[in-house]
Amino acid sequence: MITDLQGSDKEKIEIEKLLTGIRNHYGYDFSHYSHASLKRRLERACEQGKFSGFTGLLDGLLHDEQCFDEFLKTMSVTVTSMFRDPLFYQAVREKVIPILKTFPFVKIWHAGCATGEEVYSMAILLHEEGFLSRARIYATDFNKHSLDIAQKGVYSMRNIAAYAANYHEAGGKNHFSGYYSEGYERVKFQDYLKERITFSYHNLVTDGVFGEMNLVCCRNVLIYFDKTLQDQVLSLFTDSLRHGGFLCLGNKESLKFTAIKSLFDAVDSKQRIYRKSGIIHG
Repeated sequence: MITDLQGSDKEKIEIEKLLTGIRNHYGYDFSHYSHASLKRRLERACEQGKFSGFTGLLDGLLHDEQCFDEFLKTMSVTVTSMFRDPLFYQAVREKVIPILKTFPFVKIWHAGCATGEEVYSMAILLHEEGFLSRARIYATDFNKHSLDIAQKGVYSMRNIAAYAANYHEAGGKNHFSGYYSEGYERVKFQDYLKERITFSYHNLVTDGVFGEMNLVCCRNVLIYFDKTLQDQVLSLFTDSLRHGGFLCLGNKESLKFTAIKSLFDAVDSKQRIYRKSGIIHG
């Protein structure tokens, strides 16, 4: 006897069909995003594009590249701010930078950089430690719209007071206003900060290793992935780090219960800062 599919089963089939179409047509794979996060973002995309459902969304995406560009903005994580989680930056200043300073030159990968506020925060920190000229920061994201904002380094003035408060809580040594110029309700961060940053496209789901990094920073991105993709991305970070390199995660992320846990020592467990030892602990 043939019975109708339940609503949740139909929805699951529609989502799988949508993700397969996107992967085959555009090469983006969202199949390992956490289900709750994925469904929420897909529903938002339907609402913003005025599509009646996931099937209608797929039709729109396959026939309109501009529609897909807007869709990518919805799918990417752009929640960020200058010196987000100030105590993290304070810990980097006190526990990571002194070790990085022992190298003549260091490479830093900021993965999932969104619109760039946290990348400029790192550049400011390195500048204050007299170390920026000996560093290269690679800032990557799969959202080209966000990367364009990050590369310009221009942001709304309305958030600056909060950013300045974060900066000082993080142990900032100067006047925050010295790092940007302002006009027309916008601020532009100084060019000397940007000179040490290379912004580029990179998809954590499908793209490969950034080799021989001294520090990999990817904060509050893994929480949107399922366990399979988390392990895949963490392996990517491990392979991208040189021996003794540092891995920085978000405050809701951890190496506990991951396949790479034994390869890292905790530098600051609370701030989720780890150092690659390369030694498998028994």
